[in-house]
Amino acid sequence: MKTRLVAARGPAPQTAEIAIIGAGIIGLACASRLREAGHEVVLIDPNPPGSGASYGNAGTIADYATQPVGTPQVLLSLPRLLFDRNSPLTIRHAALATLAPWLLRFAWQCLPGPAGRNARAIAALLGDAGPLWREFADQIGASHLLSAQGALYLYDSDKAARAAEKDLAGRRRVGVTVEMIGATELHRLEPSLQAHDYRAALFPGAIFMTDPGKMVSVLANAAGVAVLPHRVTHLSQRGKIVDLSGEGFSLQARKVIIAAGAHSRVLARLAGDRIPLDTERGYHVEWDMDVPRLTRPVCRTSRGFYLCPMEGRLRAAGTVELGGLNLPPSKARVTRLIEGARDIFPDLPEPARDWMGFRPSMPDSLPVIGHSRSSAGVIHAFGHGHLGMTLAPVTAQIVSSLVAGVPPARDISAIRPDRFQSAPAR
Repeated sequence: MKTRLVAARGPAPQTAEIAIIGAGIIGLACASRLREAGHEVVLIDPNPPGSGASYGNAGTIADYATQPVGTPQVLLSLPRLLFDRNSPLTIRHAALATLAPWLLRFAWQCLPGPAGRNARAIAALLGDAGPLWREFADQIGASHLLSAQGALYLYDSDKAARAAEKDLAGRRRVGVTVEMIGATELHRLEPSLQAHDYRAALFPGAIFMTDPGKMVSVLANAAGVAVLPHRVTHLSQRGKIVDLSGEGFSLQARKVIIAAGAHSRVLARLAGDRIPLDTERGYHVEWDMDVPRLTRPVCRTSRGFYLCPMEGRLRAAGTVELGGLNLPPSKARVTRLIEGARDIFPDLPEPARDWMGFRPSMPDSLPVIGHSRSSAGVIHAFGHGHLGMTLAPVTAQIVSSLVAGVPPARDISAIRPDRFQSAPAR
């Protein structure tokens, strides 16, 4: 019988079979899967479960998002993209020196060979993400939070739609279903867009999560796992035991899973692994409304953000800002989202709220899932970038196999933690 999530009180447990560092969607999905397999699990996170990027995203199970962030086209445009404060991808100048090594690796991954390999690897991970999410939501009693009406990419002109054909053809080659539609069909699907003459690509198989925050909350309650509200600052392997500690707690575990999202790089280093993880800062703004004006996620491709019809509100989410963990939110990013939304719906008032969160970003847009090279008891499960929500059940499935000591059902060579050891551009 499943129990509700319990926030630990008093002294922390001294031992655990499996400790998961990070109570976002990845950590919670892994905890749920491992509990179902009969393991004793504890979560460790200083923040409430799912309060970061797992809450603030666009809510799309994006099995169509097979393209990495880094492509040859992005490489050609990189100087303009990084320093134009209005571009969909930008960099905070104060973080440039710190980000330089990551950017060199990113530029390498933008080359045609690496970008093509990354796209194929992403597509392999995404292939069954939709069915796994349906199964997962059914298990935790959250099927009502999934909507299977697809997702739309909007193009401002025929020229923009033609320019996108190469990208869409690449997605079709790896199994993504996509249909190009004109203004008439678009207006039938989304009557609120009738004032615009957009062209569009419809991804009919995409699933939308009408409230990602609520989904994470349901999952947290269904998992029935204690959450220790602490920050891990020390990690070391001692024989077959992994010692974890931080202010106010210490814990010994047989297995540790690092699933702390954008905060995972330091933890991986404590385990002895150098992982080139850095941080994308994602933003959203929301307008409260009884009936959102759209019925499915809509991405305005020229501006790089989604409009999403969440429960009781319309959310504009997206863009990429490279700026690390410590700088304050960018008012310009928030303003850009508001302006982009009003370009579609000019009568929108001031938003009810805005938000910034951290995405764990790898140079090749692929997550890091696998055993630590240096600490036998540590498994890495982070770096999902824009696909954390989408790949949560996939990641949980892989991690469960690794914990059981059996080969995962899918090839994970492209996402192994040591894949950058021999890569150029260090």
